[in-house]
Amino acid sequence: MARSRFRSDRGLTLRMGGVSFGLGLLYVAFGAVLISVFFNSGGVGGGFIALVIVLGMAWGQWYFSDTLALKSMRAQVVEPHQAPELHAMIDRLCALADMPKPRVAVAQTDIPNAFATGRTPNHSAVCVTTGILQRLTADELEGVLAHELAHVANRDVTVMTVASTLGLLAGFITRWGMYLGAGRRDRNGAIGFLIVFLVSIVVYAISFVLTRSLSRYRELSADRSGAYITGRPSQLASALSKISGDMAQIPSRDLRDTGAVSAFFFAPALNRDSVSAMFSTHPPLEKRLAQLAQISAELGEQ
Repeated sequence: MARSRFRSDRGLTLRMGGVSFGLGLLYVAFGAVLISVFFNSGGVGGGFIALVIVLGMAWGQWYFSDTLALKSMRAQVVEPHQAPELHAMIDRLCALADMPKPRVAVAQTDIPNAFATGRTPNHSAVCVTTGILQRLTADELEGVLAHELAHVANRDVTVMTVASTLGLLAGFITRWGMYLGAGRRDRNGAIGFLIVFLVSIVVYAISFVLTRSLSRYRELSADRSGAYITGRPSQLASALSKISGDMAQIPSRDLRDTGAVSAFFFAPALNRDSVSAMFSTHPPLEKRLAQLAQISAELGEQ
């Protein structure tokens, strides 16, 4: 966990370590299968191409994670003179938490939400939507921003980025692998693509379980950290209730467009017609509110 004034969370640290170890093994195994299949199908040249692809993906998902996430939301980085109040809030929170200030971005969408992304606290970004800026009070927005900065300080956003990218690759191969392999006339080539297809299904399933196990816990951890750093958990609870209620009014088509970063959102981008709670990347609203109410009582918040 990053050194900051956010409260440490041993449970989060252990989960991040376990998920990172599991993802490392998964990535090595997945890469080995790809290299082996390409080598058997295309010789040394095929194996070399597969190795370049695997290493290129590993580097790309690490180095460009924040840029890709912002582009997927069509978000624009804003300077202090463009969003002075937003920057002032983040400046104050970063000073309280004793952490580097991330880039600040705004996405032009009515979906009320926010997210953090980046590979390290020194290379990160916090993005808010115009929808959340229009709906929340200053105190509520500060609570949301504290929550997002906690993700950056805890580095859980980095683990989630790597996990999500690996799952997306496996999902792509699962969807298109058989189609691509259908064009192979030789028996060995067809068998090789079948192996990649089956392994991709397993990788996607394991990646799904790993990301969900970490994602739900990290949201509770960020809620706790954000509530303690501001000392006003009731404002964070108010923002969470308001956003969750308004999310039901957003068209499903608009929510689907945010699929690439939905796991990183402050509140799940779901409505009643989306998916069941068992597939959600976030813990139940009631559980989050109950935790914030407990912290409020502990702090003696009026």
